[in-house]
Amino acid sequence: MKNVIDSEHSQTIFSGVKPTGRPHIGNYFGAMRQFVKLQEENKNGENYFCIVDYHALNLIQNAEEMRHLSLDVAIDFLAIGIDPKKSVIFKQSDVSEHTELAWIFDTITTVPYLKRAHAYKDAMTKGGEENISVGLFNYPMLMAADILLYDTDIVPVGQDQKQHIEFARDTAEKFNRIFPTQDGSTLGGGVFKLPEAYIMKDVETVPGIDGQKMSKSYNNTISLFASDEEIEKSVLSIVTDSDGEVPQNVFAIHSLIKPEKELKKIYEENKGKYKVLKDILIEDLKNFIRPMRERRGEIAKDLDFVNKVLEEGKEKARAVASQKMEQVRRAIGVS
Repeated sequence: MKNVIDSEHSQTIFSGVKPTGRPHIGNYFGAMRQFVKLQEENKNGENYFCIVDYHALNLIQNAEEMRHLSLDVAIDFLAIGIDPKKSVIFKQSDVSEHTELAWIFDTITTVPYLKRAHAYKDAMTKGGEENISVGLFNYPMLMAADILLYDTDIVPVGQDQKQHIEFARDTAEKFNRIFPTQDGSTLGGGVFKLPEAYIMKDVETVPGIDGQKMSKSYNNTISLFASDEEIEKSVLSIVTDSDGEVPQNVFAIHSLIKPEKELKKIYEENKGKYKVLKDILIEDLKNFIRPMRERRGEIAKDLDFVNKVLEEGKEKARAVASQKMEQVRRAIGVS
């Protein structure tokens, strides 16, 4: 893959987070940390970080809960270091072009193609087709619309989302082939750019306390903004599967926040002392999480500021999305 940020040219970064509950350190190291890193590197470009609340409707179907969780994600974004002066923070539902474009993509997408989606296959395995909503089935097309509306170059995601970026690229190529532009308003030969996924190779999959991938659905997470007591409880619950007297799950989580060179010395000196090693991890996690937790607490006290950030983000995102949709409408012949 090419360098992530091309300092010679303006680039656009887009990614989103579903408002489905408290983020965990797997969310942070697998994706959210990249948001801040790329924001700082992409000084000459545009950065969009979206609260994808329409995606969350597949899981959250309570109005008050949706409002609360969406606001929480905005606070989380600010707490981890996304700067509204450098990035656009907005809600998907505030920009109607997302759903309009998703419908257009639906009309050029086949059922067999969407059946390749991992989420669909997982749902089929768990409950069969009768329990799969149209929203879950069409999920990849709404995500493609999210990404392609902003002429996105780079999408920082976790490894489990890589397929969705491939779907977005396929959809962009297909749309550009079916609907060539007539007025010269092209980007590399068509309406849509082809985005690239950016995945940090050393943290593609963050392990949970049971050794599986960290996931809310597995109930094996360590909260990103956990209290000291929650950190202690989570770490003491880590399954201590060992290899050469080193608890591998403890080491894997520890390596996220401490250089491996330092860890090897610590784990060598404490071979077989699982309780000691867990205690060291507890203190390191407390020191890592505490500043973000405290910052989040301060931000949460000023909801007027948070709502102002979302309002300004809405206006900026709408301005860009509406221009792109004009190009789309001209291309398909409805303008």
